[in-house]
Amino acid sequence: MFVRFFYVALLGAALAFGVFSPAQAAPYAAMVMDARNGEVLHSRNADTRLHPASLTKMMTIYIAFEAIRLGEITLDTEVTISANAAAEPPSELGLRSGSTIRFRYLIRAAAIRSANDAATAIGEAISGSEAAFARRMNRTAAALGMTRTTFRNAHGLTEDGHLSTARDMTMLGRRLVYDYPQYYNLFSRITADAGIAQVRNTNRVVLTNYRGADGIKTGYTRAAGFNLVASAQRGEERIIATVFGGRSSAWRNERVMELLDMGFERAPSTVALRTPALPTYTDDGTAGSSHTPPGQRAPTSSIRPFMRPHGGVDADVLAAIDDAVGAALTQATGADAEVAAAVEAALNAVEGAPRPAPRPEPQAALDPEPEPLIPPRPAPEPEVVTRASSTGSRLFGVSLGAQTSHHAAERLLLRTALAELGTFDEALRRVVQVSRGYDARFAGMTEDQANRACARLNARSVACETFGP
Repeated sequence: MFVRFFYVALLGAALAFGVFSPAQAAPYAAMVMDARNGEVLHSRNADTRLHPASLTKMMTIYIAFEAIRLGEITLDTEVTISANAAAEPPSELGLRSGSTIRFRYLIRAAAIRSANDAATAIGEAISGSEAAFARRMNRTAAALGMTRTTFRNAHGLTEDGHLSTARDMTMLGRRLVYDYPQYYNLFSRITADAGIAQVRNTNRVVLTNYRGADGIKTGYTRAAGFNLVASAQRGEERIIATVFGGRSSAWRNERVMELLDMGFERAPSTVALRTPALPTYTDDGTAGSSHTPPGQRAPTSSIRPFMRPHGGVDADVLAAIDDAVGAALTQATGADAEVAAAVEAALNAVEGAPRPAPRPEPQAALDPEPEPLIPPRPAPEPEVVTRASSTGSRLFGVSLGAQTSHHAAERLLLRTALAELGTFDEALRRVVQVSRGYDARFAGMTEDQANRACARLNARSVACETFGP
């Protein structure tokens, strides 16, 4: 009996600390890509079809951005929540059937909180039903070259045949970066206002503990394991790393950061940027949609690519000018005066042609205040700082001691931060060169926080000391 109790207790501890988990049976797959040109720097089982879990919401959000661009819906459209959306299981925003909420808040909740009810509401708002939206998702996936992906829903909960690959999801992550740069910064927010609640980013560990990390999406189900597509930029270099089938969130986060490190090591410093073109469709850009939101009208043809400005004269008017001038030249029989008169008459004939409607102003950003078209690149810094600067009384910190190299100090800080998530959530990670080497420090803490953090580390036999002003 004692032996049985011992093994049960041991298994429970292993599950609690992520050594084993029910998701461990999920196959592992990974990919590392240089986002600038799409070159694959590392892959493992990258074409194996696996459960994507909430990585699915990357496509849901991509189509939401596309629908805004095509004029099908706006960020401020009030969406009525269906009973189907309200009934989605957690993770959720807490939407109620019959309530209304702005479209922008649904996007934030799906991207940051990974809310299943918000994802379903997005799909229904655009296509009228989740089934119709899934058809549009598959059509868009095909246009983006995601050849081994099939979507069945907007949120990613496990469903028969709902499968993707590490390669396809890495490609989709790259598309979100370059196809909609005016919105991509959404994925880097630690918290955001989602209308009825403040939401926290499910990817905040990587965002706050990896230098240059700026997005994009986590996922977990029992069938999928712990998934993550992450992007980081350092200077001109941008790397995207994807993991499918992680056995715990901590393991997944650590593995993704190792893959990002690998990417920055392998990627050349200078690469010609080759951004992909927006997808093209043979229909009007809304296949799978049987629904037009109130006050919106789906365009009869894709509005991209845009024509270059012609001083207020559209393509039809220009074509009319060309035809009239051509006819005039034919009739002129070489006489300069007659040619001039005919051309003048042709221009006068089209001068009264109706002017095109003014081009609509770009959609408002996801926040009321304007957002940059392209997220600003972080300026090079002599030290590693991954959270906002300390102010006021936050002048204390914890030193883990000098290390032999900058990289060793950075890795020590990372391992410690992951092991003590609650302790150093609000601290800065800094590597400071000292006479003995490179000092690994957590800074930006109050005196009480620093003392308690060091006491916790000492209890785990981790050497540390506090410092202050």
